[in-house]
Amino acid sequence: MRILVVEDDPTLSRIMQRSLSEAGHQIDAAATLEQARYLWRIQSFDAVLLDLSLPDGHGLQALREARARGDRTPVLILTARNRTEERIAGLDAGADDYLGKPFDLAEVEARLRALVRRRLDLQDQVLVGRLMLDRRAHRVFVDGQALDLPAREFAVLVELMTPPGRVMSKAALSDKLCGFDEVLGANALEAFVSRLRKKLAGSGAGIRTLRGLGYLLEPEN
Repeated sequence: MRILVVEDDPTLSRIMQRSLSEAGHQIDAAATLEQARYLWRIQSFDAVLLDLSLPDGHGLQALREARARGDRTPVLILTARNRTEERIAGLDAGADDYLGKPFDLAEVEARLRALVRRRLDLQDQVLVGRLMLDRRAHRVFVDGQALDLPAREFAVLVELMTPPGRVMSKAALSDKLCGFDEVLGANALEAFVSRLRKKLAGSGAGIRTLRGLGYLLEPEN
């Protein structure tokens, strides 16, 4: 997933970014309301972690603006403002979930998975051929045996299985794999896909290239 982390505490932001990155997610970070509004307008995300007390305004301003322009990205509010009336205000503004500080990072990840799963109607475990993705464990298995993949190859596979059978353009796939200030060239993406194809041999699942459209993960006959 590509996640926007809006948090002005630099230590907490770094901890969340590191934890989510290690879980295989691509992270963009904002420390102010202005940065959050800008990134949220120009970039699509799978989820947003939103602090409310920002140095230049209230996080709900960014949320209300996003919802007003039709953006339905799942939003999990993370804040020390945890009184009942504040939770109600956040949910009424369009938040999907609310978690008070201090929080456990494992719970943050679990709530994120639940939000995105509901939004995209996903399952924690996805099977294509004999290849199984376990979102909760952040692992892939072939016939029950773990398949160890480098982070970028794992991220490619997750995107192609979210959900499986969906054609993913090269541009969209590159966007999911890169930070805001990064560029993943076509040759680099093709190299990741090529290596992943070889590792999936014998799994009953294969990656097909659809010229001009992108990539598709499907069961092999």
